[in-house]
Amino acid sequence: MDHYNRIQAAIDFMELHLQEDLRIEQIARSACFSAFHFQRLFQAISGFSVQTYIRRRRLSEAAIVLKSTDRNILDVALDYQYSSQEAFTRAFDSCFGVTPAKYRASGQQLAYQLKINFIDYRNQAKGDLQMNKPRITTLATVDIVGYEYITNLQQEAYFHDIPGFYHHFGEQQYYLHIPHQAAPGMAYGVSCRFQDNGQFSFIVGEAVYPSDDVLTKDLIRYSLPKGLYAEFKVHGHADEVQNTRRFIYGTWLPNSNYERLEGPDFEITDVGHSRYPDQMKMSIYIPIKQSV
Repeated sequence: MDHYNRIQAAIDFMELHLQEDLRIEQIARSACFSAFHFQRLFQAISGFSVQTYIRRRRLSEAAIVLKSTDRNILDVALDYQYSSQEAFTRAFDSCFGVTPAKYRASGQQLAYQLKINFIDYRNQAKGDLQMNKPRITTLATVDIVGYEYITNLQQEAYFHDIPGFYHHFGEQQYYLHIPHQAAPGMAYGVSCRFQDNGQFSFIVGEAVYPSDDVLTKDLIRYSLPKGLYAEFKVHGHADEVQNTRRFIYGTWLPNSNYERLEGPDFEITDVGHSRYPDQMKMSIYIPIKQSV
């Protein structure tokens, strides 16, 4: 089953359980993904988070019930996992710009969130596959020393956070405290330690030769595993970096003959030949395996 069909299976699971407590781990399991990478794929393909989709679908179904029945608003709120009429009213008004009571009494038509058909996304993506074809390569283990930052998938927070991490790393001159540098001038950014709630670590550092030296300045060691990777080259404005990340998970991976492995992904920036934000030279790597 391909990525789109697997995500569609998760959509079907959500539809069956909209009136129940939906946990991201259960939803992802129904699509045979880890919770973190399911959220990453869903958001990259659709443009909004799993949580946003569930909230919009529940409110849309609740709106239909309000219009088609005379059921008490509190009962409808409880059916769709809102703990009180007040919480439901706030969410409904935020989503649709009108309260449930006013909507029921009016002839207003709302723009409901309909059930997504992810197969439509696959058809739309076909023309974009030539954007940035990767090089498939096998890499050896790389030892990294760097500083660990925390960010999140939600609202694409990491897109805004990561440039700030690099700036902070340079401003604090952490690179001066990295012993036995193996590739000076090449900055590594490693996404790892993924949590089900979308939180993950982003380590900024450099490749090093193995040593037992004591680290200072709260630096940590991390090892990038050997294996098969897809390498995407980026040479241009910082916006192209973000667009490439979206392309990898929103277009290339779902339409490729590869599966993403559960390990970290990372990027290498040629610091000497990059100038933020106008001219970035980097490669982005994701761990992969051939689809069965």
